[in-house]
Amino acid sequence: MAASIKDVAREAGVSIATVSRVLNEVDVVNEETKKKVQEAIKKLCYRPNIVARSLKTQRTKTIGILVPDISSQFYPEVVRGAEDVANIYDYNVMLCNSDFDLEKEKEYLKVMREKMVDGLIYMSSYLDSEMLDLINELQVSTVLVESKDKEGKLPSVTIDGVQAAYEGTKYLIEKGNKNVAFIGTHKDNPNAWSARFDGYVKALKEAGIEPNENLMYFDDLKSKTGYDGVESILKKSKFDAIFCSSDEIAMGAINSLRDKGIRVPEDVDVVGFNDIYTASIFYPKLTTVSQPMYDMGSIAMRLLIKLINKKPVEEKHFVLPHELIKRDSCK
Repeated sequence: MAASIKDVAREAGVSIATVSRVLNEVDVVNEETKKKVQEAIKKLCYRPNIVARSLKTQRTKTIGILVPDISSQFYPEVVRGAEDVANIYDYNVMLCNSDFDLEKEKEYLKVMREKMVDGLIYMSSYLDSEMLDLINELQVSTVLVESKDKEGKLPSVTIDGVQAAYEGTKYLIEKGNKNVAFIGTHKDNPNAWSARFDGYVKALKEAGIEPNENLMYFDDLKSKTGYDGVESILKKSKFDAIFCSSDEIAMGAINSLRDKGIRVPEDVDVVGFNDIYTASIFYPKLTTVSQPMYDMGSIAMRLLIKLINKKPVEEKHFVLPHELIKRDSCK
């Protein structure tokens, strides 16, 4: 038979109320007593009734994490960083994958509200006013990862996406490339990925190169986008380099070029974005802009737990460093 809270109180030699205070992290319990209770909990393998406890405390010790594409190597690494921190503070994680589907994303937000999550880490595929209104309706602490709302009301953990893409594109131009193609998500989407297009355009204009729509292809962040993008652009124009909004896109683009007998980097230079693990073992090894994926998740979770527990927060908007990783896909 599973141990009860009464069993824990008896084992620790304290009252049921004291055990409850320890479980609910009420600060009035002294450290010695808290240690006794925690040892009793461990010895008896006691697990509190989450449903009953949440009804009383209005807390479920559950964090919702919404990602747009779990098949991408980027998001699992962010989630791993978040989950490792959640485990330290005894929070559970509820992971939802929207598959870049806006309606599915809205539905998951409603599910999280029904499940009474204590907080939300939100990695959105489309951060517009409607989605922000839905998040506000949740009435739970929320931290954005990778994206930032225009008004900066929600806490966030990001990199400088415009600067990162600017540096990647500038590197291609410095290699002597004049016709730099872009493959990524649409420039008008209100999310982090559109910032990469802005950085691309900034680098071109600084170099005195007029952006050419015939050298652009917009879709999602998957490898098929890279493959299809090369085919589409080649029908309209020639290019000597490609800046890609994700490493998956870059890999798809390189495979498409290879199928056409176009060599990378001898004929075309390619730069990706994120520095997922596969980028370092793909052939040729991918030059890419690195994001600190694990750190983004862990910092977001630490920030969120502070907000949930109404602890003082010195900084609500973290902009983490990025790095251009130079490998073999550029001359």
